[in-house]
Amino acid sequence: MDEIVYFDRYTQRLQTEKVYGDRALRWTYGTPAGRVALGLLVKRAVFSRWYGWRMNQAASRRKIAAFVEHYDLDPTEFLERLESFAHFNEFFYRKLKPTARPIDPDPSVAVFPADGRHLCMPDISQASGLFVKGEMFSLQELLKDRSVAQQYASGSLLLSRLCPVDYHRFHFPTSGVPSEAVPIKGPLYSVNPIALRQNIRILATNKRCITQLQTENFGKVLLLEIGATCVGSICQTFCPNANIAKGSEKGYFQFGGSSTITIFEPGRIRFDQDLIDHSQQHREVFAHMGDHVGRAVS
Repeated sequence: MDEIVYFDRYTQRLQTEKVYGDRALRWTYGTPAGRVALGLLVKRAVFSRWYGWRMNQAASRRKIAAFVEHYDLDPTEFLERLESFAHFNEFFYRKLKPTARPIDPDPSVAVFPADGRHLCMPDISQASGLFVKGEMFSLQELLKDRSVAQQYASGSLLLSRLCPVDYHRFHFPTSGVPSEAVPIKGPLYSVNPIALRQNIRILATNKRCITQLQTENFGKVLLLEIGATCVGSICQTFCPNANIAKGSEKGYFQFGGSSTITIFEPGRIRFDQDLIDHSQQHREVFAHMGDHVGRAVS
């Protein structure tokens, strides 16, 4: 399988992703025996609960220092000292210092909801595919609501993919009033491109949560968190039906790679040009939570 190449907004260069568990992923999704194991065990919640339990044990602390060094993480961004984490999962959903992720203050600008690698679709109805040309999931399948799917059929979509090495708290991309988060049951396939190139429908069928965010400048925005293999849980920390500020924490993922999907109503946002250009080439853009993703269309 091909390497995963993305564009780094900050270095302005193409980078090759260091994939956590690369060999296991390629075996699971790229070999007949691996696909059997995937169907029988890996996609099931019991497997992720077992792995999450392992990452909650004190012995898992031994993995932290080597993980930070191998993936070139910056401990000076962490709110807590590296030695203070009781287990790997606690390190995994760590908080950052507020200064580490400044929020674009312009009210007409939406920001990335999470650290990660991002793809956009300015018009979902005209999309040619996310990771592979011609491969796309059904909006109705994703949202589990025909009328809502029709309302957003020509809307704009942002997919934010969080790797295990990333900061794993997700935030509100704009200010507004959020609804309750509605959970939708599903399996727990990997959301790494190695898996998504095989089956993009994973994003629309995995365990997920949907929140509606009523905003002043962007209309009603749909916020989705997608579970994945080895994600212990999707934890919501926000207060529903209250005014929230742009960049406020919405929740966090426990161990594993995960994704968020942000969907805007038709004609409400103009995505940044670098995001549009690379997405047209099915190439992700790496950017931090709080950085600008697009501007409201008046």
